Amino acid sequence: MTQAVRKQVLVLDDSPIVLELVGEALEAAGMDFLAAPDLAAFEEALKRQPDLLVIDVNMPEAYGDDVGAVLRDVRGVKVPILLFSSLPESQLAVRAAEGRFDGYVSKDAGIAALVQRARELLEEGPAQVRALKR
Repeated sequence: MTQAVRKQVLVLDDSPIVLELVGEALEAAGMDFLAAPDLAAFEEALKRQPDLLVIDVNMPEAYGDDVGAVLRDVRGVKVPILLFSSLPESQLAVRAAEGRFDGYVSKDAGIAALVQRARELLEEGPAQVRALKR
């Protein structure tokens, strides 16, 4: 019997508390969690070719939506990318669209909402996600 391959989720967030809580929730949901508290760690973790990227908007080094736009437009990253932020939903929706993200989850909605959206995106796969956005 073959064992199912666990999907890797890379989370870029400068809050150690958020990383810890999100990591515990993703692991409990059967996903492998890669934590990146800064851009250097994020860059290193990208080498592991994660299946999903979750990026906070407001960080000391850069805006997450700008990071996402570079990943899409310059690096040609095809995996799903989610914004995860405490910004108001109206702002998140605009930033997600402008950065060509596959969606967003408000931190106010909670970590369970992030885990649910991660599951949905990982089940849909990048090709289906792209088709749905058009």
